Amino acid sequence: MAAGRDAEVMLTYCSLCLSSGHQMPLLSITHLEGHREQRMAHLALGFITMGYVWQEGEHQPVKTLPRQLAEPYCRVSEALDMPPILLYADCVLANWKLRDPAGPFEIENLDTIFKFPGKESCRGFFLVSLLVEQAACTGMEGIVMAMNSMLTQDNRGVHDGLEMMNKSLEEMKKMFGLMRKHVEPNVFYGTLRIFFTGWKDNPTLPDGLCYEGVFTRQLRGGSAAQSSSIQCFDALLGVRQVEASADSYLKDIRSYMPPAHRQLIEVLQHRTPLRSYVQSSGEQDLIDTYDKCVKALVDLRCYHLQAVTSYVSAPSKTAYRGDPTPREEKGTGGTDAFHFLKSVRDSTKNVLISPE
Repeated sequence: MAAGRDAEVMLTYCSLCLSSGHQMPLLSITHLEGHREQRMAHLALGFITMGYVWQEGEHQPVKTLPRQLAEPYCRVSEALDMPPILLYADCVLANWKLRDPAGPFEIENLDTIFKFPGKESCRGFFLVSLLVEQAACTGMEGIVMAMNSMLTQDNRGVHDGLEMMNKSLEEMKKMFGLMRKHVEPNVFYGTLRIFFTGWKDNPTLPDGLCYEGVFTRQLRGGSAAQSSSIQCFDALLGVRQVEASADSYLKDIRSYMPPAHRQLIEVLQHRTPLRSYVQSSGEQDLIDTYDKCVKALVDLRCYHLQAVTSYVSAPSKTAYRGDPTPREEKGTGGTDAFHFLKSVRDSTKNVLISPE
């Protein structure tokens, strides 16, 4: 998505928001042309809103979003069928540009359109997450190949689609590993993380956020759980959550994805189950390839657990050293992050056809 002058205008407006509050001018969305400009507006308004709400820190959030922000944000969100809060689809999928348009799609040639405090760690967090999603593209192609091949009972096509998905998952884990190089744990935890925090299941905003003149809403903050690609892989492989709370959360979080993404997940879930097809084929090579994909997804989730330890659990112990009050470390989406990720990892293991 292009940036340029529009992003500079929005950054200037953001400064006005934080300094002037209700005295800022009312934005209009009537001039926006087409989906791309609406997505850019949603991205910009999301950054402004998170900066405004959390400008005084995690213990003193602003409880009312001024009408000057609330009205255009809610209107553009309604047009996109997306909630009025900063989403993974905003700050990761839409928040990038190439430094050299003719150069490669790699982190050295990428930059963000909007940033939060945190300097290189902020840039790195968004762009590494983007590269993880880019690595998922091959896997999405593999999903299409596997599903179409099932319709014609082409086992070789199913096998090849699963191989594409396995390579994609391995590449996603490799890209995820770049986080260690580009994001400092203490900067992420102490500076950046607050700006992804939402107003659902948040004790500092028990009633949610008041969007002045529109409504009061309780909304979850952005998190990797909003990744459409991961839920697509789950849907193809037939992963079913053992814990009701995890299942409910993952279904709820689809409303935080672009409409076409959530529709694709639902289509995959209602097609002929791939696991049953593979198991009934009697072809050991096909079964092994399916299981290899499942293990690759388990490995990715194990790596995510390690990241939570490095970027949330460990820094929190330093931040609260000497404080005897036990704290439950919530993810930015409002869950107990460590417990949630362990649950979805274990549910993924359960679909192995030939468990070790």
